[in-house]
Amino acid sequence: MALKTLSAKAAAALDKELMSSGAFSIDQLMELAGLSVSQVVYRVHPLHKGKRVLVAVGPGNNGGDGLVAARHLRHYGYHPTVYYPKRPKNDLYQRLTKQLEDLEVPFVDDFPTALKSADHVIDAIFGFSFSGEVREPFPAVIQAMAETKVPVTAIDAPSSWDIEAGPPASGVGSNFHPAVLVSLTAPKPLVRHFRGHHFIGGRFVAPAIAKKYDFDVPPYEGLDQVVEVGPEGLRL
Repeated sequence: MALKTLSAKAAAALDKELMSSGAFSIDQLMELAGLSVSQVVYRVHPLHKGKRVLVAVGPGNNGGDGLVAARHLRHYGYHPTVYYPKRPKNDLYQRLTKQLEDLEVPFVDDFPTALKSADHVIDAIFGFSFSGEVREPFPAVIQAMAETKVPVTAIDAPSSWDIEAGPPASGVGSNFHPAVLVSLTAPKPLVRHFRGHHFIGGRFVAPAIAKKYDFDVPPYEGLDQVVEVGPEGLRL
């Protein structure tokens, strides 16, 4: 069975519907997304492999997911560090930042230096809505993630990848292949170009919504917010 995917347009429409007729708030969706990402990191990089998790955070919703994931990881016993160079003035992001500051999670300005002491990295820079040119200071950050031997978990899309076509043919991100990808709600077409560990996090989706947008809700077990799938959508 082929893995059904959501285009960027469909994913945006789905998010809009979830926050209207679906009755979810942006805070709830971000919390659920970040929780899913934190569970994936706990699964692929348990505490005994190293507690130092570096989170690269962008200015949009993908970055918000990363901030939430960092908070959960802190409570799990990890030592997250956050790189957040472009902070929106939006109240939601300020609250997420304050929550991490209250937990004494450090924020750093020098990503390459922080990467040298990291055991795992979360790519929360750009999500499925990204398009166009990668602007400063992120080209160097994406290149550093591409070159490091530290495993990287990307949220929804490896930063700089085209939502449909996958990695760019040249330039920033052309050699960026994270070890892990967490597709939120449903996979996007770029997963056809991804060869690492692939997880889906979207346990909150109602069956009617999944039917309307023509994607499958995988069989989540117990307390799990995520399911690992193979390239053809089969449970691993």
